[in-house]
Order: sequence, then structure tokens, then C-alpha cells
Amino acid sequence: MAVLLFIKKGKFENFSFVSSLQNQDLKNKFPSDPVSSFSFGHSCIEVLLDTPLSREELVDLRLSVASDRVDVLQMENHLNPKEPSLFCFDMDSTVIQEEVIDELARKHGVYEQVASVTKQAMDGGMGFEEALRKRVILLNGLSRKSFGEVYELLHLNSGMDILFQELPKLHTKISILSGGFTPVLDLFAKKYPVSFYRANHLEEKDGIFTGEILGEIIGKEKKAEYLNFYSKEQSILKEQIVAVGDGANDGLMLQSAHIGIGFHAKQGLKDQILNWIDFSDMSVLLFLFRPTT
Repeated sequence: MAVLLFIKKGKFENFSFVSSLQNQDLKNKFPSDPVSSFSFGHSCIEVLLDTPLSREELVDLRLSVASDRVDVLQMENHLNPKEPSLFCFDMDSTVIQEEVIDELARKHGVYEQVASVTKQAMDGGMGFEEALRKRVILLNGLSRKSFGEVYELLHLNSGMDILFQELPKLHTKISILSGGFTPVLDLFAKKYPVSFYRANHLEEKDGIFTGEILGEIIGKEKKAEYLNFYSKEQSILKEQIVAVGDGANDGLMLQSAHIGIGFHAKQGLKDQILNWIDFSDMSVLLFLFRPTT
């Protein structure tokens, strides 16, 4: 069994997109007048399948409905809103719109140098850890005060405010596992209902950062490791775990969750996962929960 969710911003004025589906068996599973639920500005139609679609079939399905700006998610079953759940998020370009290291680099006057290293890493020229260390070195001399100033410039991605409001009502713990920096997460977790977080610690002397990282680096392996650690620590069932990210560095974390979702994801992440959201905002993650009757 599997559940397909067809999600669209606004209301489904009609269901013309069904005619564009290539899979005739799937077309036949749509009732003549599908019923959609509506929540926080988005609509969702559910279709039950006897057999899950393959990854190739799901990718083809997304392509066939993309012109209608319809997102498609597939899951084995809904989350149970009466059981504890865990949502693990990447931070930069996922929870927030910005990349914090870029904003710090702009403030420190080294944006072009940092961007050059980032491009090398994205082009496959170096790994995440090497690229992070090279970029952090460029932040040598930055003051702790600068982190607070950059924090004030950050914006939540659309729909995250709704998740921060609604997820705690659904017995959900929120975790942020970030390749960014703890000074920002320390401030963020004071404002929003974040139960756990991990990010990189920077060496500091007299309020000035030295350009060195202290301790472990939160890369792809550590993100997956902490997802498993928090789920066991909180006795949360595997089928109640969701992970959300946007970049290739989030792949293992998303694969470790019961439901892993790319949010406006880069191709490097899409190549590793089954589910992603291209058009909708973060609030549609509430459709993952079993509808209440």
C-alpha cells in the first residue's frame, strides 16, 4: 500500500491535470470528482495505491503535472497525530531563506572569496568539510556581535512560521541539524520551538572568531547520526520521523528518516531521494499527518 498526495497552492478549481497523467491505472484510481482537503492556503488530494510507484514512475508523474504547479509526495502511510513524532530540518535555504555563511562573508568583506570556494565544492572540486574549513578561515577576525547582526537579517522560508505554530500541537519535536554555526542557532532556538539542534562550533578569543572550527563538523554523516540519536533518545518510532533539506549534504539524513523530503531542492539532493516539493511552501508538511475525522 502507498498514499499519493497531490498538493497545490490555492484550491483545485478543476482536476484537468488528471488527464495529463500517463499512467492509465493511476488515472482510474481518481474518482470522477476527487475531494480535496484545504489547509493554510493549500489543497491536497489523496490517492491510495495497492503498490507504490517506482522512483522513475514518480519522477515522470511529477513532470506530467508540473505545468499545473502540482507537487506530488508518496508515502507508505500517514503520520499518526496522536503519537510523538520528530521533524529534522536543515537550516540554511530550508528553515531560512538565506545561507548564513554568505551573509557573514558579505559583512566581513570576503563574499567573493567565500563564493569561489562554494562554487568549487558544488562543482565537485572538494568535499563539504574541506570547503567549510576554507570558508571559515576567511571569517578570521569576525566579531561575535556580527553573528547577532546577521541573525537579525534572516527570514523564515514561507510556511515555516505555520509549522512552528502547529507541529508542537501534534506531539512533534523539532530538530535543526545544520552545517552552519552555533552562534546563529543559539539565537534562533530562543525564539522558535526547537527542541534540539546541532551546528558547527567556532573558536573564539576575546569575542573574535579565529577562523577555526572546534570539535566535530556537522556534515552528511553527522546529520544522519544525530537524527537517529534524537529519535532513540525520545523513543520516537521510525514511522514517525520526517527529515527535510535542500542540498546534497542532507541526503543521508533524508534517507534515514521514514519520510525524507527535499524542499525546493538542488539536483544533487533530488538524485538521492524519492520525494521533493517544488512549488508549495513548508506548511504542506502538515498533510503528512493522518486527517482527523
